[in-house]
Amino acid sequence: MILCSRNAHKARELEVLLPGWRIEPLDVDDYPEETGATYYENAGLKAAFGRARTGAVDWVVAEDSGIEVAALGGRPGLRSARYAPEGAPAIAKLLAELDGVDDRRARYVSELVAVAPDGEELRGTGVVEGTIAAAPRGSGGFGYDPIFIPDGEMQTVGELGDAWKSEHSHRARSARALREALERRLGAP
Repeated sequence: MILCSRNAHKARELEVLLPGWRIEPLDVDDYPEETGATYYENAGLKAAFGRARTGAVDWVVAEDSGIEVAALGGRPGLRSARYAPEGAPAIAKLLAELDGVDDRRARYVSELVAVAPDGEELRGTGVVEGTIAAAPRGSGGFGYDPIFIPDGEMQTVGELGDAWKSEHSHRARSARALREALERRLGAP
C-alpha cells in the first residue's frame, strides 16, 4: 500500500495499525494543495493524486488529520500541519493563543481514505476528545502530542507513548475503521 504522504512517522504508525500491509510513503515534491473543506476531502485529494502518480496497480491510502481547539473556534483544524512548523513552534503558538483561557477542550481528528486498484474507495474516521495542557510534557509521538491530554488520562500523548497511541489515538481509531472496511471487502485475514 502506498501512503500519499512524505511523513515517515505516519507511514510507520499506519504499518503497525494495519497489520499485514506494508506501507511505503510516496516521496514526491508536487503534492496538491489541501483545498478541501473537510479532512475527508483533503485525504481524498491526496489519494487521487497518489493513484494518478502510481497507477492502478497498488492500493493507495491518504490521511488528513488535525487538532481542533474549542476556544479557538476549532482552529488550527484543517490547517494543523501548516499552523506553524511542526514541533515546538506550532506548540508554542497554540499555547500562546490559549494563554489565560480556561476552556482548553480539544480533539484530534483523523480521516483515512484508501483507494483499491479497481478504484473503489474505503474510509475510516477516528476522533479522540481531550484538553490542551498548560505546557509541553513528554517526548513521545510528534506534532501536538506533548500538549494533548486525552479524556480519561492524566498524561499527554507525548508521555503516554507509542503503546498507548497504537491502541487509542485518533489515527489508531481511523485505521481500525479502515481495517474493518478492508476486511469486509477482501475477507478477514
